[in-house]
Amino acid sequence: MTVLAASHLVVKRNGATLLHDVSLSFGDTGSVAVIGPNGAGKSTLLKVLAGLEKPTSGSVRLGDRDLATISNAARARTIGFLPQHFEPHWDLTVRQLLQLGAERATRLAADALDRIRAQFELGGLDGRRWSTLSGGERARVLLATVLVVDPPILLADEPAAALDIRHRLDVIQALSVRGRERLLVVVVHDLDLAFSAFERVVLLADGEIVADEPAARLIGDPRLDSAFGVRFERMRVDDGWLLRARLTPA
Repeated sequence: MTVLAASHLVVKRNGATLLHDVSLSFGDTGSVAVIGPNGAGKSTLLKVLAGLEKPTSGSVRLGDRDLATISNAARARTIGFLPQHFEPHWDLTVRQLLQLGAERATRLAADALDRIRAQFELGGLDGRRWSTLSGGERARVLLATVLVVDPPILLADEPAAALDIRHRLDVIQALSVRGRERLLVVVVHDLDLAFSAFERVVLLADGEIVADEPAARLIGDPRLDSAFGVRFERMRVDDGWLLRARLTPA
């Protein structure tokens, strides 16, 4: 069943084309990584899929409805969006931010907040204000505020970018497990994690979809090398893949 679909998206800003004729669809479950070089249009695509930016042309459908016709409140209950950068209007505490997230949930298990706090090691941060948190702490808190709502669809823009290695692996693993029961679409900078933890990989370059394949199939595709302008050495390891990039001869 298709729950989210984009059709012929074009996004133009200040004379530049950020997305060009992008079409893709997602089922009600699955873990999808969106990868590509800087400026490929990854973040723009996610914002359009979330309904936070309007395309110049084309459309996004949520189920059988045009996303543009759905109220902000209804959309927020269905689509969780985790931005790359976030600044709240007020310098709230971690406890207040989590509570605001919980209030958006239509149903919330009694122990949901406690489980989320434990999962992302937030117990010692409850009384801390947003302005006092490190980049990694902010990333964990922001993810927790979205996941406590338990939205059917989660779109996340590089959620692990500010995290140390252990927390990065923890977050990516938690997200990939979520894809078994929910739809998860994540912009991923770390290609090793993209191909090891996600079932499907969408490769963007210059605002266009270069490839949209199961991760196991795309890993050996020369379009991957071409999109990033390098030559990848691919090494199979027990829990996935390691990619080593080398510059191609001029």
